[in-house]
Amino acid sequence: MSWLTEMLSYAFMQRALIVGLLISICAALVGVSLVLRKNSMIGDGLSHTTFGAFAIATVLNFAPLWFAIPVVVIASFFVLKLSNNKKANGDALIALLSASSLAIGTMAISLTKGVNIDLNSYLFGSILSIGWSDVWLSLALTILVVLLYVFAHNRIFAITFDEDFAKAIGIKTNIYDAVFAITCSLIIVFGMRLLGALLISSLIIFPTLIAVQFSKSFGRVVIYSVLISVINFILGLIISYLITSPTGATVVVVNLVALIITYIVCKVVLTKR
Repeated sequence: MSWLTEMLSYAFMQRALIVGLLISICAALVGVSLVLRKNSMIGDGLSHTTFGAFAIATVLNFAPLWFAIPVVVIASFFVLKLSNNKKANGDALIALLSASSLAIGTMAISLTKGVNIDLNSYLFGSILSIGWSDVWLSLALTILVVLLYVFAHNRIFAITFDEDFAKAIGIKTNIYDAVFAITCSLIIVFGMRLLGALLISSLIIFPTLIAVQFSKSFGRVVIYSVLISVINFILGLIISYLITSPTGATVVVVNLVALIITYIVCKVVLTKR
């Protein structure tokens, strides 16, 4: 186990592990509601918006994190409204936002001269860019998300499966939609340094897709999603260190393999029954 001691001896690996675990917990919790409500495309749209905001902030010499947060929060309300608009083609409009943000960010970087910008770190993440400020911000976000689920579990359940019923019994769904939009935005912004714009949305989607394969209970899906997200991140980080592969891509591949294996195993078990 000398490799494990060696891996954890690096300060950047320690920060990556802490931030990755915290973001995995947040993404899994928020992802359950988004995926079950068929709003998972929101994460993809916001991740590309974050890339555009980061790129523009870097070019203008602004603080990327603090510039991106308000931009992505505003975009999240816009995306959520599009997703819930029955008259508009929400998926197409979100895809349009994703492509436009990615294009704008890429053009902003390519037209800039004299500024050293690593495009791959924005697209695929870089654990070297994670600082202790990211650790504390991720910890604060995780505490808020966990408290939200602890004290509003029943309301989230009602909104997830029947929003009209939730409105009928007096739940202010607009407020919860706003809270989910903001938390999803923060998860994307904080997690982009780790997994990149093209991969961060996978942390929101994969754990829930895996958990629903072997559990239909909302409470169990939430718990299993968190456990799956955490375990898969740890495996991905370890594998990426051992074979020197990109961390973000490795974590996504681990989640993909876990989804395939879970799907096959559950199909076999259900068939035998």
